[in-house]
Amino acid sequence: MNGLTVRGSDEQPTAPAGTPDRVRLDKWLWAARFFKTRTLATEAVAGGKVHVGGQRCKPSHPVHPGEMLRIQRGPDEYLITVTALSDRRGPASAAALLYEETTDSRQRREALREQRRLERSPLPQPPGRPTKQDRRRIVRFTQGDA
Repeated sequence: MNGLTVRGSDEQPTAPAGTPDRVRLDKWLWAARFFKTRTLATEAVAGGKVHVGGQRCKPSHPVHPGEMLRIQRGPDEYLITVTALSDRRGPASAAALLYEETTDSRQRREALREQRRLERSPLPQPPGRPTKQDRRRIVRFTQGDA
């Protein structure tokens, strides 16, 4: 029965063993690999970078499958639907199964990434830190020949 077990004829199906029935939002964001640490996930939620169903919430908000999340990470915005719960951080392939991103969200992120790529400065970047000779030239140029 697709991973669900029924104990009795009048009881509801239960989740497979090892699957939590409720997970904190910050813990789920960490497990889904949107943030590298739980602390960063907690700060993002508390700072208003994550909305559940269009509303701000606390890091302890319980996440349920089917909920819509809007996650702001730097210049990128993700609109996702929670498909599964996990409180453990696993490989990226497993984390990708915890949510489904909307096609509109994915297209907007790719368009913004392409726009940022095209806006990059075509000027060559210096190879590293300036040498002592370069620093002397910079000082001479900025302060004048004194």
